Amino acid sequence: MKKEENTELRELIRKFALLNAIQHHGKAQAGPVIGKLLAERRELRAKVKEISDLVEEIVQEVNSLPLSEQRCIVEEKWPETLVKERIEEEKRLPPLPNVNRYTQVVTRFSPNPDCVLHLGSARAIVLCYEYARMYKGKFLLRFEDTDPKLKRPVLELYDCVREDLAWLGCKPDEEYIQSDRILVYYDYAEKLLKDGNAYVCTCQPQKFRERTLAKKPCECRDLPPEEQLERWTRMLQGGYGEGEVVVRVKTDLNHPNPAVRDWPALRVIDSEKYPHPRVGSKYHVWPLYNFACGIDDHLMSVTHIIRGKEHLTNKVRQEYMYKYLGWRYPDSIHYGRLKIKGASLSKSKIVQGIREGLFKGWDDPRLATFAALRRRGITPEAIKRLIIDVGPKTSDVVLSWENLYAHNRKILDPKANRYFFVYNPIELTVKSIPEPFTSKINLHPDHPERGVREYTVKPEGEDRHARFWVSREDVDASRVGDMIRLMELFNIRIEKVSACSAEAVFTSESYREARKVGAPLIHWILIGADMPCQVAMPDATLAEGIAEKVCKQLKSDDTIQFERFGFVRVDRVNTKLTAYYAHR
Repeated sequence: MKKEENTELRELIRKFALLNAIQHHGKAQAGPVIGKLLAERRELRAKVKEISDLVEEIVQEVNSLPLSEQRCIVEEKWPETLVKERIEEEKRLPPLPNVNRYTQVVTRFSPNPDCVLHLGSARAIVLCYEYARMYKGKFLLRFEDTDPKLKRPVLELYDCVREDLAWLGCKPDEEYIQSDRILVYYDYAEKLLKDGNAYVCTCQPQKFRERTLAKKPCECRDLPPEEQLERWTRMLQGGYGEGEVVVRVKTDLNHPNPAVRDWPALRVIDSEKYPHPRVGSKYHVWPLYNFACGIDDHLMSVTHIIRGKEHLTNKVRQEYMYKYLGWRYPDSIHYGRLKIKGASLSKSKIVQGIREGLFKGWDDPRLATFAALRRRGITPEAIKRLIIDVGPKTSDVVLSWENLYAHNRKILDPKANRYFFVYNPIELTVKSIPEPFTSKINLHPDHPERGVREYTVKPEGEDRHARFWVSREDVDASRVGDMIRLMELFNIRIEKVSACSAEAVFTSESYREARKVGAPLIHWILIGADMPCQVAMPDATLAEGIAEKVCKQLKSDDTIQFERFGFVRVDRVNTKLTAYYAHR
């Protein structure tokens, strides 16, 4: 390597070592520095053995400096790295429009309790909640449950929604349920009919559609208010069957969007055939979305409606009703669609999968429901950070699971203690161990004060052997003759591998020697200090293996990291440890 290249390489290593040190209280680690270096300079991957000693040397130099001096060097030479770090930490939502127009900002989240909440719901929840908190306002929860036929509410899901919001840390200040407010909607329907701004339409749907597309009124539109109110009374008394009548709000029949023209506000549903889970068969005239939502947003003093841009047409519809009632329409923010690759955010598909038995429950690990994410160990903080990252952009956004995992990893990494899990285990016998070895492995590499897992390997028999569980993927036939490093223990050379076992011989204790030859590091579990473990993966398959026996001390809901495997959330601990996989 030329002198200029070597100088440049040393400086790059120093930069990564200093940044790593600042993130870890002044103590850099060689492994992450090498990882950063290889990501930046891919051509160095063929020279890992050569650069490892150089990285180790520079890391030691950096670690000898006080943290204050490390930060000063970075601020002087690479200030943009710290600026970027601060920007990420301080990322905030953009301000709401026209806040000064209102005495108090009020936002709302309005789910239909026909499905549990999922990652697609998070955007409306988090944006509405965070904006209410930003302006010291109110965040409302409003159950929009006025469709007992097509979007049939499920009684148990009202509580599920409340629990999900509490878990997400977005507890509402007030709660409303629209099925409790039917008489309120009737009052406003009657007012609109009296004032001639709405009418009761008995036209066949196809005939009405044809006239609307032709921008012509139907026969019912121009009937006098007295006759409209007679029809309305007949509706309330059950004089019309389902599909025979609808109340419509008058709009401009020349409006360029046919969906706006004389939109439907209330309809009849067969209450005997489709009783509501909360109010039974008490009502058979039910408000549609735009009518109930529009009325409630005003009566509940909602100042800012934050929802998807698919609701832009609904805004135009509701503005007609607001004009008739003498109300000012709230400020509205319409964000773009949010799609996450590999995740189904369709409520209908989730509900259908539950009904057909495709999914085991709302917390099936294949789903993107809050229940499933919670069971896997995804934190509500990570979901919030993801949504704030995306913000209320009007453009469509496509994310991957890794975007969420990156936020979750930052939250879990400093908290989660480390343990070994051997997936797909085989028995490894190591011979010629010269003496007992004690391995003290920190529960967390950055927090030695949390304690250690301690194992003493005592050689037995004339051949001075010890037995371990190792993963079949780490020790296969291709490894025969290779040196392997058992993490935090010693080096071995593989001599024999069969279907269910392997044999090796002790070579040395020196970690430096293992690094010189590029020996892979593998984790292990001492036989006798083990317990069975099962990890449910995101595709619903089960990873069967062996965990350290010390894991028996864990509790349900603990989130830990199985080294070289990933973060998991502990589900149950008895004779077997059962966990759910979060991500790497």
